[in-house]
Amino acid sequence: MAASFTRSPATRSTSKPRARRLYLALALMLGTLITAPSYAADELSSAAGALAGSSAASETGSGIETAPTPEQDRAIQARIEGIFSELEGLEAVTVTVTQGVVTLEGETANDRKAQQALGLANRLTDVVAVNDTITRTLDVQDNVATAAHGLAAQARNLVKALPLLGVGIVVFGVVAWFGAWLSRRKRLWQRLTPNPFVAELLSQTVKVVFIVFALILALSLMGAETIIGTLLGGAGVIGIAVGFAVKDTIENYIASLMLSIRQPFRARDQVVINGQEGIVVRLTSRATILMTLDGNQLRIPNAEVFKGTILNYTQNPERRFTFELGVDADDDPLAAIKVGLDAVNQLAFVLTEPRAAALITHVGDSNIVLEFQVWVNQSNTDFAKARSIAIRETKHALERTGFSLPEPIYRLRFNASLEQALERLQGALPAHSKSDTEHAHDAPSAQAEGSPAHPAKARAESILKDPTADALFDARPDEKLKEKVEEEIARGSDETDLLSQKRQSNQ
Repeated sequence: MAASFTRSPATRSTSKPRARRLYLALALMLGTLITAPSYAADELSSAAGALAGSSAASETGSGIETAPTPEQDRAIQARIEGIFSELEGLEAVTVTVTQGVVTLEGETANDRKAQQALGLANRLTDVVAVNDTITRTLDVQDNVATAAHGLAAQARNLVKALPLLGVGIVVFGVVAWFGAWLSRRKRLWQRLTPNPFVAELLSQTVKVVFIVFALILALSLMGAETIIGTLLGGAGVIGIAVGFAVKDTIENYIASLMLSIRQPFRARDQVVINGQEGIVVRLTSRATILMTLDGNQLRIPNAEVFKGTILNYTQNPERRFTFELGVDADDDPLAAIKVGLDAVNQLAFVLTEPRAAALITHVGDSNIVLEFQVWVNQSNTDFAKARSIAIRETKHALERTGFSLPEPIYRLRFNASLEQALERLQGALPAHSKSDTEHAHDAPSAQAEGSPAHPAKARAESILKDPTADALFDARPDEKLKEKVEEEIARGSDETDLLSQKRQSNQ
């Protein structure tokens, strides 16, 4: 026999601690929902709903009934059965209610459906407890059928969204096409900046901006704004990974941008970059193209060019070369300098301003070393040829005026016994051998006094009288190399030349 009693204030006061516990459990379930895998989202939502229902019942003060009636049990059973009949996958679940305790039996295809049934049953206010006796069949056909129904529903939704998807695609295409059309207006970008590389960079940036704007606009029209954040986040992660992977390429690209802005050289300039000498052909977005003095094409990455040492010979056409000659220690070095400078200044390619100069560098073992400094205009003079001709003319001028260019002299010391042996040997020689030796020692001095009688000089004069020898005294630059450079520049390339066309015309 059940005994009825009236709820006392102490009994009502227990509802507050119970509410706190329910709120704490609800918070824990919500935290688990955030961090749990996506496949458990439905089950956790059901459990949270059940807790919310229990919490609501506690707040209203409706605890466990002391005198439940069969009518209430039948009402609970009818309500749960009605709910299950409307949900796919829960039709085979039977419900039994006794004293407010719900017992669920039957079969479900998987655990997810069983947990859904438990969550729904717990949400009713008059339910005291729920017994789970549901059998999870894990039947392949049922689960595949459920998945197939889900895919079919998504396909139907996609068909319904096709008109809106078509509008989004059209909007994306129109905006992206306009950005591409605007990026191809080269005259517009060249007016904004004369630098071809910066102009190309601006045009490509505008094109990318329009494509991104078109994508955002199309997704907004289709109601997929949440995808935008996902795409941007993924693009950021991919950008960082790609940045590390192509670090050298990015460095080379930035170096190309800086070189195109600074313009440290022009086309047809003769430069030396990190020890590599050649004539500039073009500057591309990847490399600097040179024509070496041997006629070969040389490509140097722009990152190395930007960080390297650049020596530009053409920037200032006046260039100085030096060479050294040694005169006898008994000769006056200043007189030798005067003779050498007079010979150098008579050459047509030598500049009068700045004037050629010479100085004494040091005194050697057997000579006094003079250094001659000569200026030429390398825009119309071959530097190497001019230096070669200047050395020859200076040497001949010194020799014609009586200056000797001595070779190193070595003194040999012998011990006393060896010297006596040599003297005895010399005394034993016949008279005609001594005279021949004396004549052999006197011959060089006699030949030096009369230059025409010197065999080497006479031979050189006869050879240089040939008309074809005039090319040896021509210090003009090699026209063939210039022609090759011009052909290479005129041939062009698929890559844009980043050197300023205005500066090239001034060349």
